[in-house]
Amino acid sequence: MAGVDLNADLGEDFGAYRLANDGDILAYVTSANLACGMHAGDPVVMARSVALAKARGVAIGAHPGYPDLQGFGRRDMALDEDEIHAFVLYQLGALAAFARSQGVRLHHVKPHGALYNRAAVDRAAARAICRAIAEFDPSLKVYAPYGSELVAQAEAMGLCVCCEGFADRRYEADGRLTPRRHADAVIRDLDEACEQVLTMVREGRVRARTGEWVEVAVDTVCLHGDGPHAVELAKALHKRLTEAGIHIRPA
Repeated sequence: MAGVDLNADLGEDFGAYRLANDGDILAYVTSANLACGMHAGDPVVMARSVALAKARGVAIGAHPGYPDLQGFGRRDMALDEDEIHAFVLYQLGALAAFARSQGVRLHHVKPHGALYNRAAVDRAAARAICRAIAEFDPSLKVYAPYGSELVAQAEAMGLCVCCEGFADRRYEADGRLTPRRHADAVIRDLDEACEQVLTMVREGRVRARTGEWVEVAVDTVCLHGDGPHAVELAKALHKRLTEAGIHIRPA
Protein backbone atom coordinates (compact mmCIF):
# COMPACT_ATOMS: atom_id res chain seq x y z
CA MET A 1 0.00 0.00 0.00
CA ALA A 2 1.31 3.45 -0.90
CA GLY A 3 1.84 5.85 1.96
CA VAL A 4 2.36 9.55 2.47
CA ASP A 5 2.71 11.99 5.34
CA LEU A 6 0.20 14.83 5.60
CA ASN A 7 1.67 17.92 7.23
CA ALA A 8 0.38 21.36 8.14
CA ASP A 9 2.03 24.68 8.98
CA LEU A 10 0.65 25.48 12.43
CA GLY A 11 1.36 27.37 15.63
CA GLU A 12 1.21 30.65 13.75
CA ASP A 13 -0.96 32.60 16.17
CA PHE A 14 0.68 35.56 17.88
CA GLY A 15 -0.49 37.12 21.12
CA ALA A 16 -4.17 37.96 20.79
CA TYR A 17 -4.19 37.19 17.06
CA ARG A 18 -5.56 33.85 15.87
CA LEU A 19 -4.88 32.53 12.36
CA ALA A 20 -6.00 28.90 12.38
CA ASN A 21 -7.95 26.25 14.23
CA ASP A 22 -4.93 24.08 14.97
CA GLY A 23 -6.82 21.62 17.14
CA ASP A 24 -9.24 20.66 14.38
CA ILE A 25 -6.53 20.46 11.70
CA LEU A 26 -4.41 18.18 13.90
CA ALA A 27 -7.18 15.58 13.79
CA TYR A 28 -6.36 14.90 10.14
CA VAL A 29 -2.59 15.37 9.71
CA THR A 30 0.36 13.23 10.77
CA SER A 31 3.00 15.92 11.21
CA ALA A 32 2.94 19.57 12.22
CA ASN A 33 5.41 22.31 11.32
CA LEU A 34 5.33 24.70 14.25
CA ALA A 35 6.34 28.35 13.99
CA CYS A 36 9.31 29.23 16.17
CA GLY A 37 8.63 32.86 17.06
CA MET A 38 10.32 34.68 14.18
CA HIS A 39 7.73 34.85 11.39
CA ALA A 40 4.85 33.93 13.73
CA GLY A 41 4.17 32.31 17.06
CA ASP A 42 5.38 33.34 20.50
CA PRO A 43 6.49 31.40 23.60
CA VAL A 44 2.93 30.83 24.86
CA VAL A 45 1.73 29.75 21.42
CA MET A 46 4.73 27.44 21.01
CA ALA A 47 4.04 25.70 24.32
CA ARG A 48 0.35 25.31 23.47
CA SER A 49 1.09 24.05 19.96
CA VAL A 50 3.49 21.38 21.20
CA ALA A 51 0.88 20.23 23.72
CA LEU A 52 -1.85 20.02 21.07
CA ALA A 53 0.36 18.04 18.67
CA LYS A 54 1.53 15.72 21.44
CA ALA A 55 -2.07 15.02 22.50
CA ARG A 56 -2.95 14.03 18.94
CA GLY A 57 0.17 11.89 18.49
CA VAL A 58 1.30 14.11 15.63
CA ALA A 59 5.02 14.36 14.77
CA ILE A 60 6.39 17.78 15.70
CA GLY A 61 8.67 19.72 13.39
CA ALA A 62 10.31 23.13 13.57
CA HIS A 63 9.18 25.73 11.02
CA PRO A 64 11.93 28.39 11.15
CA GLY A 65 11.56 31.51 9.04
CA TYR A 66 12.99 34.94 8.49
CA PRO A 67 12.73 37.36 11.45
CA ASP A 68 9.75 39.09 9.83
CA LEU A 69 6.62 39.16 11.97
CA GLN A 70 5.15 42.07 10.04
CA GLY A 71 5.47 40.27 6.70
CA PHE A 72 4.66 36.80 8.07
CA GLY A 73 8.02 35.60 6.78
CA ARG A 74 6.86 35.84 3.18
CA ARG A 75 9.21 38.65 2.17
CA ASP A 76 12.78 37.87 1.20
CA MET A 77 15.54 39.32 3.38
CA ALA A 78 19.16 39.99 2.44
CA LEU A 79 20.65 37.80 5.17
CA ASP A 80 24.02 36.18 4.50
CA GLU A 81 24.82 32.53 5.09
CA ASP A 82 26.07 32.97 8.65
CA GLU A 83 23.03 35.04 9.59
CA ILE A 84 20.62 32.44 8.20
CA HIS A 85 22.51 29.72 10.04
CA ALA A 86 22.27 31.64 13.33
CA PHE A 87 18.57 32.46 12.97
CA VAL A 88 17.68 28.85 12.13
CA LEU A 89 19.78 27.44 14.97
CA TYR A 90 18.16 29.89 17.40
CA GLN A 91 14.67 28.80 16.37
CA LEU A 92 15.45 25.09 16.55
CA GLY A 93 16.67 25.54 20.09
CA ALA A 94 13.60 27.52 21.09
CA LEU A 95 11.05 24.96 19.88
CA ALA A 96 13.13 22.02 21.12
CA ALA A 97 13.04 23.49 24.63
CA PHE A 98 9.24 23.42 24.65
CA ALA A 99 9.21 19.91 23.20
CA ARG A 100 11.71 18.66 25.78
CA SER A 101 9.72 20.21 28.62
CA GLN A 102 6.73 18.12 27.53
CA GLY A 103 8.64 14.88 27.02
CA VAL A 104 8.69 14.82 23.22
CA ARG A 105 11.37 15.26 20.58
CA LEU A 106 11.47 17.18 17.34
CA HIS A 107 10.95 14.99 14.28
CA HIS A 108 11.79 17.28 11.36
CA VAL A 109 12.60 20.78 10.12
CA LYS A 110 10.81 22.64 7.36
CA PRO A 111 11.85 26.22 6.53
CA HIS A 112 9.02 28.70 6.19
CA GLY A 113 7.86 31.00 3.42
CA ALA A 114 10.45 33.14 1.70
CA LEU A 115 13.30 31.29 3.40
CA TYR A 116 11.97 27.98 2.04
CA ASN A 117 11.67 29.41 -1.46
CA ARG A 118 15.16 30.89 -1.31
CA ALA A 119 16.69 27.66 -0.05
CA ALA A 120 15.14 25.83 -2.98
CA VAL A 121 17.44 27.65 -5.41
CA ASP A 122 20.15 29.38 -3.33
CA ARG A 123 23.00 27.05 -2.41
CA ALA A 124 24.36 29.25 0.37
CA ALA A 125 20.95 29.60 2.05
CA ALA A 126 20.32 25.86 1.78
CA ARG A 127 23.76 25.13 3.18
CA ALA A 128 23.17 27.48 6.11
CA ILE A 129 19.90 25.78 7.03
CA CYS A 130 21.37 22.30 6.76
CA ARG A 131 24.47 23.25 8.78
CA ALA A 132 22.21 24.44 11.58
CA ILE A 133 20.22 21.21 11.51
CA ALA A 134 23.31 18.99 11.36
CA GLU A 135 24.94 20.83 14.25
CA PHE A 136 21.79 20.82 16.37
CA ASP A 137 20.52 17.29 15.76
CA PRO A 138 21.53 15.33 12.64
CA SER A 139 18.70 12.85 13.23
CA LEU A 140 16.12 15.49 12.29
CA LYS A 141 14.48 15.00 8.91
CA VAL A 142 14.49 17.84 6.38
CA TYR A 143 11.25 18.62 4.53
CA ALA A 144 12.27 20.08 1.18
CA PRO A 145 10.98 20.50 -2.38
CA TYR A 146 11.97 17.80 -4.86
CA GLY A 147 15.03 18.58 -6.97
CA SER A 148 15.97 21.62 -4.89
CA GLU A 149 19.24 22.95 -3.51
CA LEU A 150 17.85 22.22 -0.07
CA VAL A 151 17.62 18.52 -0.95
CA ALA A 152 21.14 18.54 -2.41
CA GLN A 153 22.72 20.23 0.60
CA ALA A 154 20.86 18.04 3.10
CA GLU A 155 21.97 14.88 1.32
CA ALA A 156 25.55 16.17 1.10
CA MET A 157 25.58 16.51 4.89
CA GLY A 158 24.08 13.08 5.45
CA LEU A 159 20.69 14.34 6.60
CA CYS A 160 17.47 12.43 5.91
CA VAL A 161 15.33 14.21 3.31
CA CYS A 162 11.57 13.99 2.89
CA CYS A 163 10.48 15.50 -0.43
CA GLU A 164 7.45 17.74 -0.03
CA GLY A 165 4.55 18.55 -2.29
CA PHE A 166 1.79 21.10 -1.76
CA ALA A 167 -1.93 20.55 -1.80
CA ASP A 168 -3.03 24.18 -1.94
CA ARG A 169 -0.35 25.79 -4.12
CA ARG A 170 0.13 25.83 -7.89
CA TYR A 171 3.40 25.00 -9.58
CA GLU A 172 5.43 26.58 -12.36
CA ALA A 173 6.91 24.68 -15.30
CA ASP A 174 10.33 24.64 -13.60
CA GLY A 175 8.87 22.76 -10.63
CA ARG A 176 8.90 25.72 -8.27
CA LEU A 177 5.83 27.03 -6.50
CA THR A 178 3.91 29.80 -8.23
CA PRO A 179 4.85 33.04 -6.44
CA ARG A 180 2.12 34.37 -4.19
CA ARG A 181 2.01 37.63 -6.13
CA HIS A 182 0.08 35.74 -8.83
CA ALA A 183 -3.66 35.82 -8.28
CA ASP A 184 -3.97 32.07 -8.90
CA ALA A 185 -0.99 30.94 -6.79
CA VAL A 186 -3.26 29.39 -4.17
CA ILE A 187 -5.66 26.55 -4.95
CA ARG A 188 -8.94 27.28 -3.21
CA ASP A 189 -11.10 24.53 -4.69
CA LEU A 190 -11.03 21.46 -2.43
CA ASP A 191 -11.57 18.95 -5.24
CA GLU A 192 -8.77 20.47 -7.31
CA ALA A 193 -6.40 20.36 -4.34
CA CYS A 194 -7.25 16.74 -3.61
CA GLU A 195 -6.79 15.72 -7.24
CA GLN A 196 -3.40 17.44 -7.34
CA VAL A 197 -2.28 15.48 -4.29
CA LEU A 198 -3.54 12.15 -5.61
CA THR A 199 -1.74 12.71 -8.91
CA MET A 200 1.50 13.63 -7.15
CA VAL A 201 1.38 10.58 -4.89
CA ARG A 202 0.23 8.02 -7.45
CA GLU A 203 1.88 9.30 -10.63
CA GLY A 204 4.88 11.33 -9.42
CA ARG A 205 3.91 14.40 -11.39
CA VAL A 206 1.98 17.66 -11.10
CA ARG A 207 0.42 19.88 -13.75
CA ALA A 208 1.99 23.33 -13.83
CA ARG A 209 -0.04 26.54 -13.89
CA THR A 210 0.82 26.88 -17.59
CA GLY A 211 -0.24 23.33 -18.46
CA GLU A 212 3.01 21.38 -18.51
CA TRP A 213 3.49 18.16 -16.55
CA VAL A 214 6.31 18.40 -14.00
CA GLU A 215 8.05 15.48 -12.31
CA VAL A 216 7.81 15.43 -8.52
CA ALA A 217 8.44 13.00 -5.68
CA VAL A 218 6.45 13.38 -2.49
CA ASP A 219 7.07 11.76 0.87
CA THR A 220 4.99 14.42 2.60
CA VAL A 221 2.20 16.76 1.48
CA CYS A 222 1.64 20.20 2.99
CA LEU A 223 -1.48 22.21 3.56
CA HIS A 224 -1.32 25.73 4.98
CA GLY A 225 -3.01 26.13 8.34
CA ASP A 226 -3.71 29.83 7.77
CA GLY A 227 -5.95 29.21 4.74
CA PRO A 228 -9.64 30.11 5.12
CA HIS A 229 -10.70 26.51 4.43
CA ALA A 230 -7.77 24.73 6.07
CA VAL A 231 -9.88 22.43 8.26
CA GLU A 232 -12.12 21.48 5.37
CA LEU A 233 -9.09 20.81 3.16
CA ALA A 234 -7.39 18.67 5.82
CA LYS A 235 -10.58 16.62 6.25
CA ALA A 236 -11.09 16.24 2.49
CA LEU A 237 -7.49 15.21 1.87
CA HIS A 238 -7.58 12.64 4.63
CA LYS A 239 -10.81 11.16 3.24
CA ARG A 240 -9.70 11.09 -0.40
CA LEU A 241 -6.27 9.60 0.34
CA THR A 242 -7.77 6.92 2.57
CA GLU A 243 -10.42 6.05 -0.03
CA ALA A 244 -7.67 5.71 -2.63
CA GLY A 245 -5.87 3.17 -0.47
CA ILE A 246 -3.03 5.52 0.42
CA HIS A 247 -1.84 5.08 4.00
CA ILE A 248 -1.42 8.38 5.86
CA ARG A 249 1.53 8.15 8.23
CA PRO A 250 4.46 10.29 9.47
CA ALA A 251 7.37 10.59 7.03
